[in-house]
Amino acid sequence: MTGQSKLVTVTCQQFQHPWTDKCVNATAGILLSSTPYCLRVYTVVYALSLLMRHRIPTLEDLRRAILGIVQSSAFLVTNAYTFILYNCLLRNMLGRYHCSTVAFVPCFLASFTAILVERPARRPLLTLYVANVATETLWNMAESRGLVRSMPHGQTLIFGLSMSVLLYLHRLGAPDDSIFKILRIFVGKEEAGPVQNIASTIPGEQPAPSRHRPTVSFSTVSDFVRVYSNLIRAKHSSCRHKQSCIGNAILGGLRPFVGGVALQVALKMLINLKKIANGKISWRKQLFNRSTLQLGIFMGSFSALYKSVSCLLRHSYNRDDARFAIPAGLVASLAFTQYPDNSVALYVMWKALQILYGIGQDKGILPRIPNAMLFLYSFFTAVLFHAGILEPNTLRPSYYSFLQAISGERLSKFNLSPFDVFGLNSQQQALDTLRKLNIVDKSTLPAFSFAS
Repeated sequence: MTGQSKLVTVTCQQFQHPWTDKCVNATAGILLSSTPYCLRVYTVVYALSLLMRHRIPTLEDLRRAILGIVQSSAFLVTNAYTFILYNCLLRNMLGRYHCSTVAFVPCFLASFTAILVERPARRPLLTLYVANVATETLWNMAESRGLVRSMPHGQTLIFGLSMSVLLYLHRLGAPDDSIFKILRIFVGKEEAGPVQNIASTIPGEQPAPSRHRPTVSFSTVSDFVRVYSNLIRAKHSSCRHKQSCIGNAILGGLRPFVGGVALQVALKMLINLKKIANGKISWRKQLFNRSTLQLGIFMGSFSALYKSVSCLLRHSYNRDDARFAIPAGLVASLAFTQYPDNSVALYVMWKALQILYGIGQDKGILPRIPNAMLFLYSFFTAVLFHAGILEPNTLRPSYYSFLQAISGERLSKFNLSPFDVFGLNSQQQALDTLRKLNIVDKSTLPAFSFAS
């Protein structure tokens, strides 16, 4: 850690643009070379958003999509070229590099500038994405320093705790959010809050006979038999689904299972589209294997377990309660072991934190921080740029490839040897990452190098 407090006397030209001695040329070069890539990325993003509406786009839809593509591309290009701009400015002002000014500080300034260009409606989504990747990166950085240690099925624990919070809020009738629309696919519209305890509150149904049924204590065998019989043959008066409880759980699990398998097959076919067109795909190896079923098994098992435990608790306690979502969510989350994914777990975690903070603000418990989203986006993006340049082994490989692309293939040409005094072995980490990703410099000069 003491090595990272050192100052390094190296010019910005020696570090990031050895092909030109003019910083303005280096800035202009990355602006021009990153623009085509950013336009391609957001053309695909907005085209997919139009397709997901399941209707023929109108002229107004197309106009908004084109304006969105231009604005979002400008945002990403700004993030790329202003990083070089601020990096050179800081180096010329300070006369040397500190570990924080190599990437973190200039990227923070660049990201703050860039996010102001993007539409306000897209800022929370972008912040959530970079927070997801940066959280994993920060953990890897801490682990590489021996500060923390990964545990088996850690992502399942994160997913389970976060999902239980979201499901509990969903049963309370939390503020509308896109995540709850996704949850309804798995748990059903019947599980949406606020909780209602009697069947007479369901439109179209007659009030249930007024009978007192005591809470099951499970002290005798007859208690177990009674709950089992109710689950198989009928439903509890507070259950809002139409089928029996067991039928609701089975059907609720089948639909997500089929959908998950279909989605996995579609993704694999899309990835192997070129092989399919050339007739060179091995169908048995690519599609007919257990990995094709994993997403479906997770989705189906999650839904079936959640519904089963929820109904079991209603039968056992003879009432409905929003708190039943917590144990039901924890048990259902065991299905995540069949399809463990860090991105999904961290996305759910950050969504839960975002919604909880919003509720805390509405109730006056937590403070409202002006422009908090801007600062969060800038901080997390700065973490990713720092890792991509000085500690690439801690960064998700797909994000390193993304940084390489928006830099106009310049990231692989950065000279990191002078920064090895920080004790991070940055140059060797970069070489290892390039080798792992099979990134090869095809030219000594990048596009739009404006070589002096």
